[in-house]
Amino acid sequence: MEQRALGTQGLVVSAQGLGCMGMSEFYGDGNDAESIATMHRALELGITFFDTADMYGPFTNERLVGQALGERRDEVVIATKFGNERSEDGSWVRINGTPEYVHAACDASLARLGIDVIDLYYQHRVDPTVPIEETFGAMKELVEAGKVRYLGISEAAVGTVRRAHAVHPLSALQYEYSLWSRDPEDGIIPLGRELGIGVVPYSPLGRGALTGTIKSADDLEAGDFRRNNARFQGENLDQNLERIATIEAIAAEKDASPAQIALAWVMAQGADMVPIPGTKRMRYLEQNAAAAEIELSDEELVRLNVAFPHGATAGDRYPDMTRVDVDAPLAG
Repeated sequence: MEQRALGTQGLVVSAQGLGCMGMSEFYGDGNDAESIATMHRALELGITFFDTADMYGPFTNERLVGQALGERRDEVVIATKFGNERSEDGSWVRINGTPEYVHAACDASLARLGIDVIDLYYQHRVDPTVPIEETFGAMKELVEAGKVRYLGISEAAVGTVRRAHAVHPLSALQYEYSLWSRDPEDGIIPLGRELGIGVVPYSPLGRGALTGTIKSADDLEAGDFRRNNARFQGENLDQNLERIATIEAIAAEKDASPAQIALAWVMAQGADMVPIPGTKRMRYLEQNAAAAEIELSDEELVRLNVAFPHGATAGDRYPDMTRVDVDAPLAG
């Protein structure tokens, strides 16, 4: 698979990564053996960029990733995240960006992953009570201590990204970005290109909606968090699914799947884009990886852009939107 640079600090990854969250939580029951086999298959297909976080499980996803990739450590780039603090029983504690927590969370992630250094370490969500300079000052110390190689941030407001980058250069900005979540085009993507920071789109398949396989909330497993997501409810879902017809038409013309067309669109937005579609099943992984070989014509890109104009998707991305696009307070 093609390799792409994430940022200008030296981080190079496969042009498509693998989001591992759903292997442990949020998308119904998981199967560790199948998940490990899926990660091994990803390596066979040239995918070397694996994304996890301490909160997934909680904590179990990092252990699973470490178990699957431990013997292949030199072949992979492992990204993990901190900031969404949870207890062992899964209960929510808080968003935590204090320097003390940054150091403790990193040490805990290293232990669970079974590695000596984290390749890419993100602040998962911005703490609205802690100046970003304090959080990234601690993250800079992790780099200097050799515990982390590169830094990133997720779902921060533009001004906060600038301030974080001034403390230590960022390599990656992780944001939800797809045909039905185009908000990063307003400021984050241009900012990344101005500062030389790569973009890692998560949920590039619209949390599965752009695959054409979800027709109602009843298609989702009982433990699937999408059942409580406004975009998958009632009239919102009906309205959103109407747009899928264009993806399906182009997929039929190119003998591809709708998921592959949606992924190809994201990858066509620039060589600084490295989407991380998540799956726990090998057949979907193989389908997603093949999307890297699909080239969309200018006419096809126009059709997709017309079908999915910015801001047209009905419903919020999250039940609580106060945790995204967050500005950290100023020091003092």
